[in-house]
Amino acid sequence: MPDVVNNAIPPVFKGIALFTPGGDLVYCIDPEKRQQWHLDLCTALQEKLRLKSPPYFLLPCYTATVDRWLDANTGELHTVAEAYPRAIRFQGLLNAVFGLNAVRWQPNRTVVQHCLPSALDANRSQFPQLWENHDLVLPITRTVAAAPVDTTSFRFQLFVRSQEHIAAEKILMALRHTLEQSLSAPYTLQLVDVAKHPDQAEQANITATPALVRAWPLPVRRLVGDLSSPERIAQLLE
Repeated sequence: MPDVVNNAIPPVFKGIALFTPGGDLVYCIDPEKRQQWHLDLCTALQEKLRLKSPPYFLLPCYTATVDRWLDANTGELHTVAEAYPRAIRFQGLLNAVFGLNAVRWQPNRTVVQHCLPSALDANRSQFPQLWENHDLVLPITRTVAAAPVDTTSFRFQLFVRSQEHIAAEKILMALRHTLEQSLSAPYTLQLVDVAKHPDQAEQANITATPALVRAWPLPVRRLVGDLSSPERIAQLLE
């Protein structure tokens, strides 16, 4: 395991960690308890490993979160630590970077159906660096700058609801088949659970699911409802 440099950690904070399939780690500690750090973590990985685009497909399957707060009535410090199935095996490293004393991390299985090996491994050919181990343990701050947009690639978002996981898996497989057949340029496809990430759904103006968004290249285009038709998807690619 690489050396962990642990600066002074405040007693009350929120923390989020993002692992790669190869075992590298980027994380942040936020004493102001703000939100949306996951985007910064993906940007940090893109910059550090020189990826074509931020690896949003790692979310949330490779993430872990911790929240420490002080009970105003009792003066006790409480800690809630959760990790998704692909991150929970790194409990020792998580405790080290967040300054926790042998805290037992709880498994978060709310979107385990979105973390299927077939869905994640489909990105391996485009992001081979993520499957290598670089002994990377990288703390970041909110000052991470976004890397330049790769104008030669496509970026898609598939918005679903967690209770639609069986249908979502079928849609995902059909989409990947159509995109592989129709696109000569590289692409990324991010799966977004609107119940877990309502902020992303609101930002993309999603009011119904399933919905497919072509986020890049501009202009942004959307398909809602039946996503099984290759003809409809082809319209999104024009």
